[in-house]
Amino acid sequence: MLSRRAIRPISKLVRYNSTTAKYFPSEPQAPSISTESIPGPKSIAINNELGTVFDNGATYFVADYFNSIGNYISDADGNKLLDVYCQISSIALGYNNPKLIEAAKSDEMISAIVNRPALACFPSTNYKDVLEQGLLAAAPPGMNKIWTSLSGSDANETAYKAAFMYQHAKLRQSDSFTQEELSSVMENATPGASDMVILSFDKGFHGRLFGSLSTTRSKAIHKLDIPAFPWPKAPFPELKYPLQEFETENRQEEERCLYQFESIIENSPKQIAAIIVEPVQSEGGDNHATPFFFQGLRDLTKRHGILMIVDEVQTGVGATGKFWAHEHWNLSTPPDMVTFSKKFQAAGFYFSNPELQPNQPYRQFNTWCGDPSKAFLAKAIYKEIAASNLVSSTAQVGDYLFKGLQTIVSKFSDKFSNLRGEKFGTFIAWDCIDADLRNKVLLGCRSRGVNMGGCGDVSIRLRPTLLFEKKHADVFLNVLEDAVKSL
Repeated sequence: MLSRRAIRPISKLVRYNSTTAKYFPSEPQAPSISTESIPGPKSIAINNELGTVFDNGATYFVADYFNSIGNYISDADGNKLLDVYCQISSIALGYNNPKLIEAAKSDEMISAIVNRPALACFPSTNYKDVLEQGLLAAAPPGMNKIWTSLSGSDANETAYKAAFMYQHAKLRQSDSFTQEELSSVMENATPGASDMVILSFDKGFHGRLFGSLSTTRSKAIHKLDIPAFPWPKAPFPELKYPLQEFETENRQEEERCLYQFESIIENSPKQIAAIIVEPVQSEGGDNHATPFFFQGLRDLTKRHGILMIVDEVQTGVGATGKFWAHEHWNLSTPPDMVTFSKKFQAAGFYFSNPELQPNQPYRQFNTWCGDPSKAFLAKAIYKEIAASNLVSSTAQVGDYLFKGLQTIVSKFSDKFSNLRGEKFGTFIAWDCIDADLRNKVLLGCRSRGVNMGGCGDVSIRLRPTLLFEKKHADVFLNVLEDAVKSL
């Protein structure tokens, strides 16, 4: 474990008016570390016991959620770390947010939890209201319908199902099925089983279920030993940074990728029902592209009759300085579907075209079709984001954080490069010269009280809450610089 050095006293940092204080008046002012290493002895012991009954090979440390608060996560040893990873981008309003606890104690929530409705068959009397006041109130521009599901992977897979059923309905031009379709599908054969495909992008990540895993291209470890559909992939741009210094080269790279994308469409032996793309390829290395690229994708999908699914499982709900990251693109027409999960604590996909909803029951179906308790929580999250104008404040804090990181990356240019995410809220990442350095930086920051995560082969990504403020950015930047100096 890297040695720890004293963190600069918080009193030397600039103080700001704090929205966070409204929610968390007792949030720590700085990390607090009492063990020689993280994980500490209690965390290691608990995790070892857990490992006898649960696959815990990826554990960073064992968390004490009862004592975590706001932007700070507590571990089993009582250490308090500033969390800029936040359950892999899944905590919107901080740990133990009082407004969410209040929602969790409501009669609505209790009823949803203990009665656990099978929503497709027995929806609750208030489910439409809950959706309209929460998830649908936050719907991306141009979308007014929703399908709820259980996870991000499930959201993507049900979007794929919607795409296949939509495209086949267009070909069939009938609500009835032939006897050949009905019999062949029971043998997993065409014409009843589809031979259409979903196109994804190199280094993309869309989940770990069977269909979503076939569109995941980020790391081999996710896919090994699992049967896969022979679906196509297209190149995703590899931009050079700083963007303003490489405008010509980056435009040529995006044009190259768009050309290859259309070539794949035109030469595909199977009909492409839909494409799926992330606004930022998060797991694959926080890879960005400019609006020009995404506008080109949208125009080409419209030209070729292909549906466009935007995977906002990780980018959605305010972190990029827009509620939905694809709002940065200014598309000619909205995407056909937008999937979501993580920060909304719920999952599903948005759409507007009623033809994406199958005419027959039991086609887009499972027992639960989502979880109304999570929809209640999403409603509470949305109300707090709107009431405190957190999307706008995240954009401002992101600008401040990016400038601070520019200074550090410039100072340590022998170690860091490709800082990205400018004007993109707190959805910021940068590269290390190799994986070994990346891991040392992560461990060094953790030992000093900052929890953050990596992605891709050499990248570090930030995923703080929407209540992450300039005072938290100061603590983070101070710890990061101190950790790098010690290497």
